Amino acid sequence: MLFKNDVRLKHQMLQFLHTTGEYFLFLKGVFSKPQKFAWFRKQLFYEMNSLGINSLPIITIISLFMGAVITIQTAYNIDSPFIPLYAVGLATRDSIILEFSPTIISLILAGKVGSSISSEIGTMRVTEQIDALEIMGINSASYLALPKIIAAIIINPFLIIISMFQGILGGWFFGSLAGVVTSTGFVYGVQYAFQPFYVTYALVKTVFFAFLITSISSFFGYYTSGGALEVGASSTKAVVYSSIFLLVMNYLLTQLLLS
Repeated sequence: MLFKNDVRLKHQMLQFLHTTGEYFLFLKGVFSKPQKFAWFRKQLFYEMNSLGINSLPIITIISLFMGAVITIQTAYNIDSPFIPLYAVGLATRDSIILEFSPTIISLILAGKVGSSISSEIGTMRVTEQIDALEIMGINSASYLALPKIIAAIIINPFLIIISMFQGILGGWFFGSLAGVVTSTGFVYGVQYAFQPFYVTYALVKTVFFAFLITSISSFFGYYTSGGALEVGASSTKAVVYSSIFLLVMNYLLTQLLLS
């Protein structure tokens, strides 16, 4: 039994190293000069709309209500008369800017955008459309993945900024509506001791998260083999691995930027 466990562990380690090597070779193929800049520019704007603008409705709903929940929970947990009520606005602001908007929204996008990218490219692989591109002499990895990666890196920071405003707005509106904090006190707390670097920190994280989500999802879609079941499995792997590495990157960037 112990021998079988050792063999299984070694096999999993080799599989992980093999997949990691494939991923970096895939990135090497992705980041090459586009063959037609006119097509690349057109596809870039299409992907910015598809991956970014189309995600605004779900981002808006989640941001508004999560801001409301953070505000109400913070207000009910502050039961000391020595802590001013404007601390609710301050805590809500920092929670949303530092962690909620860049990390939680990126995890949501990993599920929505990541599964979409992997399914799209995976379907092209199993229907031999990628093989047709390669027969025509086109770098299929760059053709399919590069516009998605660049588009996400450009548009995701704007989505996160919108999410920050919506989260704080939701906290102010629903907190005032529930009567847990006054409008004046909340606004004062949001403005109190504001650190502009927090926004920079959040946007730096967002750029790294956008790259991980799109590149990992494209990778699993690109190396799909089989049929419809395998496309679904690749989509699941894309979401799972994107989320895991996003959280690992979140820890590393927090340690580097805030320590």
